[in-house]
Amino acid sequence: MTDTLRPAEVALPEAPDSPQKLKRSIGVVGGTLLTLSCVTPASTLFVVVPDLFGSLGTATALTIAIGSLLCIAVAFCYSELGTLIPSAGGEYAMVSTMAGRLAGWLVFVLSLLVVMIVPPVIAMGTADYLAPIVHLDPSMAGAGVMLLATLAGLLDLRANAWITGVFLVLEVIAAAVVAVLGFAHSERGADSLVSLQVAGADGHADTVTAMLIVSGLAIALFITQGFSTAVYLSEEMENPRRNVARTVLATLAISSVIILVPVIAITLGAKDLSALTGGDIGTMVTTWSNSAVGTFVSLCVALAIINAGIVMVIQNSRVLFASARDKAWPTPVNDVFARLGRFGSPWVATLAVGVPGAILCFVNLDTLYGITGVSVTAMYLLVAVAALLSRKVPHKHTPAWRMPLWPAVPILLIAVLAYILSQQETTYLLWTGGTTAAATLYWALYLRPRKDTRWLVSIPEDGHA
Repeated sequence: MTDTLRPAEVALPEAPDSPQKLKRSIGVVGGTLLTLSCVTPASTLFVVVPDLFGSLGTATALTIAIGSLLCIAVAFCYSELGTLIPSAGGEYAMVSTMAGRLAGWLVFVLSLLVVMIVPPVIAMGTADYLAPIVHLDPSMAGAGVMLLATLAGLLDLRANAWITGVFLVLEVIAAAVVAVLGFAHSERGADSLVSLQVAGADGHADTVTAMLIVSGLAIALFITQGFSTAVYLSEEMENPRRNVARTVLATLAISSVIILVPVIAITLGAKDLSALTGGDIGTMVTTWSNSAVGTFVSLCVALAIINAGIVMVIQNSRVLFASARDKAWPTPVNDVFARLGRFGSPWVATLAVGVPGAILCFVNLDTLYGITGVSVTAMYLLVAVAALLSRKVPHKHTPAWRMPLWPAVPILLIAVLAYILSQQETTYLLWTGGTTAAATLYWALYLRPRKDTRWLVSIPEDGHA
């Protein structure tokens, strides 16, 4: 237990074996474009949100709104910790430094679980949105997207910022088209947003209970969770003490609007409760307009999914690179994953996350959305614990962005997230708990006995006095 509570010892770089550093090449604009692309508003709207419509009906917009408000508190935690500890390790570097090595290791495993599962699941949705032009096998299409994203991830980060920026514009256009058409064909008033109804199996309206909304908050948190990418990119941001917080908060605000406004429009514009609960947004768009507009929106969504794959591969590779640099694995594995390519990107780590992602497209991952929701919630809870400890010595006077209303914000967040976890399905809790147990066993048998040579979390200099 003392390893959990004791701060991690920061490994000081020593020549000639000092850890390699990523190149600082992006500012707020580039970071925001990359981070927004990881939130991937359009693919989230078209791939994840329909599942919420199926279980929450007219309460979907309310649930996402509540989740977005909770994410403000989460963003405060990420902003403060990300400017204190600007590392490509993201959550695990922050939590290790503040809450101890074991807590940091568990956060690393949870974050790796999330970022390894989500890209192939979303990528397999590409086939559905290319259907107006060509019919593809979902698994083959998803694998192709993952391989394309892997190739793009090998490029310079600045180039990827522009590539993803172009795709992001198309995402926003698609979301805007859905919003305009939904509002223009409204079938019900604004009061329906709080009517809490969903179509039942018998075709009649059922009431959405408060417990269903609380259970749905885990997915709602997942919907906007991509803003954390700004922290993963902090080691490659210019002036991270200032730009990380700006990027995190700006991304959350923009992505929440891009997602929530179309959800409200869809709720008001669906022709009946059954159509809303069915969640077939493409059919709704075609009904509101014509097949050409429906095809345009579908192609924008397909590009959004490709965009998301690129950014997620970039994010995942940085996490794996940082874990190798911090000696989380046996020496041969660390040496391979810590290698940088000619463009300054961790090329081996990029291949290591992209190729398995392509393979996972041939696995049945239907239940993993629930597992991802549990993992994201648990990860946020541990980040909130770290934020609660962020102002103790020796970090109390370190120059950094500081959240308002500390410590009330992290304390309240911990209580709310713990309650949300308690309301999740037992199956998802068991899967996530089993993974965490296996990670703890690896910690106990390999990492902890080698605490002087393994899991040494390094915090790179931010380049400013």
